[in-house]
Order: sequence, then C-alpha cells, then structure tokens
Amino acid sequence: MTWPNIRDDLKLFEGYHSPQLAVEVRLNTNESPLPPPNQWVSEIQREVTTIEWNRYPDRNAFELSSQLAQSHGVQPNNVVSANGSNEIIQAILLAYGGNNRSAIIFEPTYAMHAQIAKITGTEIISCDREESLLCGRSGLETLTTAKPNIVFLCSPNNPTGLIEPKETIISALEYCSKNSSLLVVDEAYGEFSDWSAIELVDNGAPIVVTRTFSKAHGFAAGRLGYAVGATRLIDGMKEVLLPYHLDSFKQIAGITALKYRSEMTQRVEYLKSQREKVSNELKNLPLHVWDSAANFILFKPLDTVDMSGNDLWKALVNDSVLVRDCSNWPNLTDCLRATIGTEQENNSFIDSLKAILG
Repeated sequence: MTWPNIRDDLKLFEGYHSPQLAVEVRLNTNESPLPPPNQWVSEIQREVTTIEWNRYPDRNAFELSSQLAQSHGVQPNNVVSANGSNEIIQAILLAYGGNNRSAIIFEPTYAMHAQIAKITGTEIISCDREESLLCGRSGLETLTTAKPNIVFLCSPNNPTGLIEPKETIISALEYCSKNSSLLVVDEAYGEFSDWSAIELVDNGAPIVVTRTFSKAHGFAAGRLGYAVGATRLIDGMKEVLLPYHLDSFKQIAGITALKYRSEMTQRVEYLKSQREKVSNELKNLPLHVWDSAANFILFKPLDTVDMSGNDLWKALVNDSVLVRDCSNWPNLTDCLRATIGTEQENNSFIDSLKAILG
C-alpha cells in the first residue's frame, strides 16, 4: 500500500500548541477564569429544546449578526460570524490572500496569523517590532517597501498585552486605502482595552476587525467569533465560508450572551482590577514587566536573577502553577505570559513567584 503525502510546504510546519498539564492554577491560555452567568446557561438550555435538529441552521446567522451589529453601531451586513476568530482569520486569508499574495505580521504577535497564512498559501512578510514591542513608525515604513496585500495588527497584542496607538492604526489604514490592501485588526482582547478599531469601520474603509466570545464572554468551549468590516469585505469572506458553517447551538449561545452584556462588563472590570494588582505585585519582584491592556501580563526575570525564563516556568509548574513560556517566540527571550485568573489563583501565582525568586 502507498499512502498520500501531506503537501511538501506543510511537512516541516510546526503547529500552534499550548501545554495542557494537570496543575492547580492554570494561567497559560488567556481563558476567562469566570464562567458565564448562570442565567445565560439556563436560558441556553431552554432555547436548545427549540432547535429543529433535523434542519440546517440559518445559513446567514441573521439574528446573531443583527444583534452584534446593533451592539457595535453598524449594519448586519457589516458583520459575519464563524467558529472562533481563527475561522474568521482563515476566511480573510482564503478570500484576500493565497497564491502570489502576501500578508505582513509584526513579531512577536499571535502565531495563528502566520500559521493560517501559510496553510492558505499566502506569503508571510515578518517584520520585527520596535524595542518598545509596538509596531511603531519603522513598522509602518516597512509597508511601503514590502507592499503586502494584507496587514495584520493585533491590538491588544498577544503575547505582549500592548495596545497599538490609535494613530498607528489610522496610518496603517491610510496606507491600505491607497494601495488596495486590507487592514486586519485582531481584537480578541478588545473588551479589556480603552478603545476599539471598530470605530474606524466604514463601507469606504478597507478594514476588518476580528472579535471572539472566548475571552470576555467566557465562552471558549463554544468557539464563536466574528468580524466587523465594510460590506464588500464581509461579502468576500462569506464567499469562502462553507455552507451552514455556524451551527444552531452557537447562534443561540451568541444571541443569548449578548443579553448579558452588563454581566460581561462587570467580569471584565473585575479582571482589569485584578490585572492591576498582579502587575503591581510583579513589579515589586526582580522581573521586567510590560504594561498590559489585555487579560494577561508579559514578564521576564531580570539579569540579576540567576534563572532563565524556562527555568522559572519549570519552577512554577513544580509548584502547580502553569503560565505560558514565550521564550522561544521571536524577540521574547526568557519571557513568560500569565493569564489573569481569580483573586485566589492570582494570589497563589504571586506567592509561588515570591518563594521561587526569594
């Protein structure tokens, strides 16, 4: 017997993985430590009984799109939903990337932008961020020489937690408007920051903003994401999505979640307050700590600490605390990323760090 081979360009491709270990405090995947409101869960359970399981779901997810559009002050045809924001990114690259087209990313950033680009046959142009870990003026200048078809900006950026200044986003959008390029702003953590690029969305602007229900809404298990953008861009993405790709349960869950936005906002404010407490505690230790506008914090041991980032990661795991080791990511030597958890989880994390670092 002979077996079919995977595509040559994928054979040496390393996928996106995050360790799943049995620990008491898990702070490595940027999930919400808080479940959705009990009322939401109860309402979903009731609504599920109304699903006609022998019928296909609403192909256009019109009610969900309408509710999302209303929440962002746009029209339903400016919104498309999918199975997590990763499927949204895939649809963008299938529609506007591909053979003989390129996408630019600014490292370090969310690894799935590059991974999905490669899978869709899109050339990746990788540009280093400035020392501040922001895209900065040098990154914008690269656009004029690289001439990408798609520009990815993650804001707040994963794994740094930094939010790009509004002026940077506007400058990138101006470039795209003049050069037939598409600006994609990944706002998976947008609810935790002070402003959103969604306010720049217009039917005359080549920008798409991606969002997810996984973080602020606490619906990571459901895999639901969406994009907001100009109608013609959204229509292009719909062309490459599979028919009936978004099942009835996800549509009901999303619609129901939007009824509990005030509860979601309360959870976001709680996590932001915990973020500030954790950040202050970290800054009192021999660590370099980056300010964050997301639900996680990037940090690394100072040179005065006789310990690498990976050594510190292992020591935390031995203490049953799991954070993300980012030390092999571009330009992040010795860096670790900790998700903001509950107050109890955060206290356990800080206590472990204090014990390890002396």
